Amino acid sequence: MSNEYLTTEQLAERIQYEPRTILTRLKDEVMKEGIHYIRPFGRRKILWLWGAIERDMADFSQARAPIIPMAKGRVAGRG
Repeated sequence: MSNEYLTTEQLAERIQYEPRTILTRLKDEVMKEGIHYIRPFGRRKILWLWGAIERDMADFSQARAPIIPMAKGRVAGRG
């Protein structure tokens, strides 16, 4: 599987978050080591896996979309 590896600063530019927020909040609460980021050669440096982050951001957004019941059993809000 081919991945695009990003530094924390590069990821921050793409998703419009501060690098510090990524490292202190997202890394611990949302991102998982081995899925969203790696530590090459067991070191302190973190490289982010853009493909997994992009996929999971979209999945998370769709999963949280509001469901609005409509007449005749239809549902609005999800494609």
